[in-house]
Amino acid sequence: MYYIGIDLGTSSVKLILMEPEGTIVNTVSIDYAISFPNPGWAEQNPHDWYDACILGMKKLVADVDKSKVAGISFGGQMHGLVILDKNDEVIRPAILWNDGRTSKECDYLNEDIGKRKLTEYTANIAFAGFTAPKLLWIRSNEPDNFKRISKIMLPKDYIAYRLTGVHCTDVSDASGMLLFDVKNRKWSGEMLKICDIDESMMAQVYESYEKVGTLKPEIAGELGLSHNVIVAAGAGDNAAAAIGTGTVGEGKCNISLGTSGTIFISNDKFGVDDNNALHSFAHADGHYHLMGCMLSAASCNGWWMDKIIGTKEYKKEQEEITLDMLGNNQVYYLPYLMGERSPHNDPFARATFTGMTMETTRTDMTQAVLEGVAFAMRDSFEVAKSLDINISETMMCGGGAKSRLWCNIMANVLGVTVSLPKSEEGPSMGAAMLAMVANKEYPDVETAAASIVRVVETIKPRKDIVERYDEQYKKFKAIYPALKPVFSTIK
Repeated sequence: MYYIGIDLGTSSVKLILMEPEGTIVNTVSIDYAISFPNPGWAEQNPHDWYDACILGMKKLVADVDKSKVAGISFGGQMHGLVILDKNDEVIRPAILWNDGRTSKECDYLNEDIGKRKLTEYTANIAFAGFTAPKLLWIRSNEPDNFKRISKIMLPKDYIAYRLTGVHCTDVSDASGMLLFDVKNRKWSGEMLKICDIDESMMAQVYESYEKVGTLKPEIAGELGLSHNVIVAAGAGDNAAAAIGTGTVGEGKCNISLGTSGTIFISNDKFGVDDNNALHSFAHADGHYHLMGCMLSAASCNGWWMDKIIGTKEYKKEQEEITLDMLGNNQVYYLPYLMGERSPHNDPFARATFTGMTMETTRTDMTQAVLEGVAFAMRDSFEVAKSLDINISETMMCGGGAKSRLWCNIMANVLGVTVSLPKSEEGPSMGAAMLAMVANKEYPDVETAAASIVRVVETIKPRKDIVERYDEQYKKFKAIYPALKPVFSTIK
C-alpha cells in the first residue's frame, strides 16, 4: 500500500508517497506565493494551497498503481487564520503564523485578560502569530468580514475540508490557536467567549492519527484514486516533523531548522512553563509537548545569501568556516527578521549584526548568521533546562540540517549530540505515518516511529568548542536587552 504525506509549508507544499516500511517512492514540491501587504504582515490565498496540493498529488501518483494508495494526511504551517462564510467560501486571504500585526490584540489578551487566566484556559499566553489575536484584529479592523464568519480553520485543515467535506482539526494544530484547552483537549469556552466566537464556528477536533473521512467522489475521480482513501487529521508542522524523526514518548527532543526554527520536547504528561517562554501543546502521538519557536531560522541564511551577498552557492560560502573557527568569531547576529516569539515574545525585535571591525570578512558574517540562529535556539533550550528537563541528545531536521557545519555549530552551542534521520522529509514523513496509523498499518504512533525512523549520522559536541561557545553565548544574551528599547521605535 501507499500513503501520501502532505507538508503544507509557508513557501511551498512538499508531498511524499511512502510505503508502510518507510520506503519513499516519490516526492513532489510545488511553490506558491506569499504576500506582504504591509510591513510585518504576511498573507496567502488558501485556494493556492489547494491547487498546489491537487497538482502535487497528481504528479506524485502519476507513475504508480493508484489503487494501492490507502491514506492521506498532513503536516501544516500552524496558527494561520482561514475564515469561511456560510457557503464555505474563503472570506479573505489567510493571515499567517509569521504575521506581526496583532501587537495591540496580544497586549489586550496578556494584560487585560491576563497571562494567568490565558494559561488557565489554554496553557499558553498570546503571541502575535497565534490565531485568537488575529480574530480580534479582524473584529476591530474588518467588522464586516467578522460578521460573515461561519467557520474558523487552520491551513492544513482547509485542505482536509476540501478533500473530504469535513470541517476538522487535530489537537496539535488546535493547541496553537489560543482557543484550545490543551490539558483537556477541547475548545476553551472562556476563550471563545473572549473572542466573541460561537463553538459552532469551530471545527471538530480529532487526534492527529484519527480518520476524519474519505475522499469526496469528485476529488477521487480527479486524482484517479479510490473514494475509499482514508484522510487522517494530521498535525501541525512541528508535531508532524517530530513524528517523522521519532520524537515521541517521554523526554525526546527534535530541533527543526526550516523557515522558522523550533525546539520540540515530547512529554507523556501535561506540563506548563511557569514563565510561558515555551509553548505547551498537545502532541500528535496522543500525549503532550513543550516547544520553543523562533520566527526566522534557515530563512536568515536564505536572506543573507540571496538578498545581501547575492549567491545561491550556500555550501561554497560555508567551506571556509573550519572547526577551529567555531567559538572564535567576534561578530554576533540577532536573527529577528520577523520579530521573535520564544522566549522574547517581541514582534518589534529586529535583526542586527554587532561586533564588526575593519578586519571583519564576509566569511565572519556568514558564520555569525549560523551561530546567531543557534544561540537563539539555545535561549529556549535554557528555559527547558530550568524546568529540570535534561536533554543530552536531539534529532535535527529541516532545510538547515542539510548543512553539516550548521549541525556542528548547533551541537556545540547546545552541548548535546545531534542525530540526523535517514529521511529529511520531516513533516511530510510524519504525516504519512499518521495516515498509516489511521489505516491500522500500525497500532499507534510510537510503534510506527520505532519501525520506520532510522538515524544515519550523529555529531557529538567537542569540549573545547562548547566552552568557547558558552562564553560567546553570555555576550549574545546581553545584546537583545540592550537594544530592545530601540527596536520599539523602529517602524
